[in-house]
Amino acid sequence: MNTTQTVAAGSDFVLSRVFDAPRDLVWKCFTDPKHIQHWWGPKGATVVASKMDLRPGGTHHYGMKAPDGSVIWGMMVYREIVPPKKLVFINSFSDEKGGLARHPMAPTWPIEMLSVFTFEEQPGGKTKFTISWSPLNATAEEQKTFDAGHASMTGGWSGTLERLEAYLPKVQD
Repeated sequence: MNTTQTVAAGSDFVLSRVFDAPRDLVWKCFTDPKHIQHWWGPKGATVVASKMDLRPGGTHHYGMKAPDGSVIWGMMVYREIVPPKKLVFINSFSDEKGGLARHPMAPTWPIEMLSVFTFEEQPGGKTKFTISWSPLNATAEEQKTFDAGHASMTGGWSGTLERLEAYLPKVQD
């Protein structure tokens, strides 16, 4: 596992990981619903719904079932798609119908997050994946909650990326 993190108060959350897989394959696992359903979400979560329209202005609406049985919904609204290099989208918690919702466990979490995912080719057929998250139109309280949540985000994303790392060798197409 090769993960690096950069954190500063009032700044973006940035996390990178190098996968032992070619960039096109890692890209496919993020942009093809038949793949993302197998690994998306923190450890113990199961994707129970996933509807993706991968185009600028399109959405990915998904539901994840936690080990306790609760279902958490999320929504991505794509802004920029540069295959196989970059995805830019607004990420939010959602309800089952696709409306915006507050974080179910953190009511002062920012409603919208600007998310930038980059995919960089590395020597030996590897891929460096980087997440950059920043609150969008956040209040001072939401920014403070975001800044205080970096450790939790690191834990959640690390678990998600470990799931992807385990899934990559199983991908057939």
